[in-house]
Amino acid sequence: MTRREVKNLAASVRQRLANLAQSRGEPFQYVAEQYALERFLYRLSISPHSDRFLLKGALLFKLWYDEPHRRTRDADLLGFSAPNVAALENCFKEICAVQCEDGITYDADSIRAAEIREGMIYQGVRVRFSAELARAVIPVQVDVGFGDAVTPEPEEIVFPGLLDFPAAQLRAYSKYTVIAEKTEAMVLLADQNSRMKDFCDLWVLARTQAFEGSILAGAFAATFGRRETGLPAHTPIALTDEFVHSPLVQTRWKAFVAKNFLQDSVEFDTVIDALRGFLLRPRAAARDVKPFEEVWKPGGPWRKKG
Repeated sequence: MTRREVKNLAASVRQRLANLAQSRGEPFQYVAEQYALERFLYRLSISPHSDRFLLKGALLFKLWYDEPHRRTRDADLLGFSAPNVAALENCFKEICAVQCEDGITYDADSIRAAEIREGMIYQGVRVRFSAELARAVIPVQVDVGFGDAVTPEPEEIVFPGLLDFPAAQLRAYSKYTVIAEKTEAMVLLADQNSRMKDFCDLWVLARTQAFEGSILAGAFAATFGRRETGLPAHTPIALTDEFVHSPLVQTRWKAFVAKNFLQDSVEFDTVIDALRGFLLRPRAAARDVKPFEEVWKPGGPWRKKG
């Protein structure tokens, strides 16, 4: 494309995204950030690095739901190489340099990567950089984890796009792995847990999806084992009444609900009650290495097959 054609395409894409934002009642900046993430994933999918990463995290809810229950402004990947910050920066520079006719460009010189730590716990590497769309500068953030177990096997997915450009074809976590990792974080963080989004994500999945108990128990065993976190014999602290009724936790939940435009009637007690029914039995089966041949239909409870 000529420089004029590139400029015209970028302006056209920006206007189409602005129209989309208006029709959805969403800020243009948020829609632009979603577009920047989407087109980065497309570049990753056609790059030589596509087999080095799996898609995980909140963007997966765009695959499972027409209208995800909460907004996310970053992407999460699982990397299969060594967690080397400099090497990851170079990898992202190569991905950002992939040329595509979609109106957006990525500033490879802006790429900065740093380790993520929650307290003293290593969480992976955060990569930040910027994109440009018809003079609009868009921040992009991608968090990359390493070394996690993926049970069951990754799924081949086509990531949905905002506009009519070629879609990213990637490997991604299944719902089972998402649940196992969020549950492990819940156990590990205990009463220090401020990740209200994890409770919400698990609750939404339990209400709306079906699961095989044996597969979920296997995902728990693999994830907790790889992360060297013990499967608790008793109810995890984050699922106890003491945690639920903590004033600080209640304040955090109400703030999360308000920020994500959830129903005001969604009480944290209701969420935790549902998660106890959903998580505790497959967790116990994984801990005791016992068969768990039950099925979960949307909303539960666990029932015998047949």
